Amino acid sequence: MERRRLARPPPPHSPVPRGPKSAAQHRILAHSRHLELPLLQQSHRPLCSPSPRFARGRCRFRPFFASISYNRFGKSHHKRGKKSADDMLQEKLVQFLVAQEEWERSGGRDHIIVAHHPNSLLYARMKLWPALFIIADLGRYPSTVANLNKDVIAPYNHLIQPFAHDHSGFHARPTLLYFQGAVYRKDGGTIRQELFYMLRDEKDVHFTFGSIKGDGINQASIGMHASKFCLNIAGDTPSSNRLFDAIVSHCVPVIISDDIELPFEDILDYSEFCVFVSTADALKDGFLIDFIRSIGKQEWTRMWTVLKQVEHHFRFQYPSQEKDAVQMIWQAILRKIPASKRRINRASRLSRTPVAGERMVIASSLPRIFW
Repeated sequence: MERRRLARPPPPHSPVPRGPKSAAQHRILAHSRHLELPLLQQSHRPLCSPSPRFARGRCRFRPFFASISYNRFGKSHHKRGKKSADDMLQEKLVQFLVAQEEWERSGGRDHIIVAHHPNSLLYARMKLWPALFIIADLGRYPSTVANLNKDVIAPYNHLIQPFAHDHSGFHARPTLLYFQGAVYRKDGGTIRQELFYMLRDEKDVHFTFGSIKGDGINQASIGMHASKFCLNIAGDTPSSNRLFDAIVSHCVPVIISDDIELPFEDILDYSEFCVFVSTADALKDGFLIDFIRSIGKQEWTRMWTVLKQVEHHFRFQYPSQEKDAVQMIWQAILRKIPASKRRINRASRLSRTPVAGERMVIASSLPRIFW
């Protein structure tokens, strides 16, 4: 955790480390290979400093591979009362950051931390909440810890192959509606089970169990590329990589997730290339399938065309390219900086207050629970 090792970014064009080939190990590394590393590669730009050595930065990017830490060290079964290695790493991260002069100066409000996996930084997020988090959604966060006013929603990395040179069109996609994944989920994801029983017997609907194991990713690629619409239903959390798989497949997403937050929605109008259905409407007998069938060739083709125009905004590349997901995230951070600066300035109002008989003294620190 020494400063030099934590802060040093890789050379801009250094190769991405290759991960293990198994499906499970692929998922373990997916968040960090496709999110943290490209973000770190871009952090040398004037927008944001990766370390205190670069005073010109307007924010502080603090790279910590939270998703890898959770997947590799947070899931292991340990003895009752014993902390996992992930817990201990989070504690060290908190101790390191809050001890820095830069954190004390701003209360952490100009710091950027990636916590993209929904279960990553479960302990540290409660201590580092003034920072700007890069997250997948707000499903497992109290509103006082993460919210759209200060944080950035980033896309998941797609798992299936993008549909290159897609000239398929409406009639070349024989499947009307596609879903393949875990059907039985907890919390808000119970709707998947209900929709499964409602739709499984429809002749042009593919709604089956599936996973990324074995040939699962390849099967999903073929299925999405051959489908007009792809279901994106709430699971254990409001969002998943399935939405972004649909986008790069040019399969019009049908989003049934009332609490979903979408990346870059302040500049992208998702209604131009997605269909939104409330949970209550989706569970009405016959509503969903009748609604999807009512969307004709002209309207579908319009959304399909827009999907091909916007898909590059959701693709992670290393090195990053113009307006890809990495640059879109940094631009979203840039749009948050004025509000972050305002919060820092407001918190500093009484940091130096004149006292009778003295020119100026430093007042006690303001409580950090206030913006």
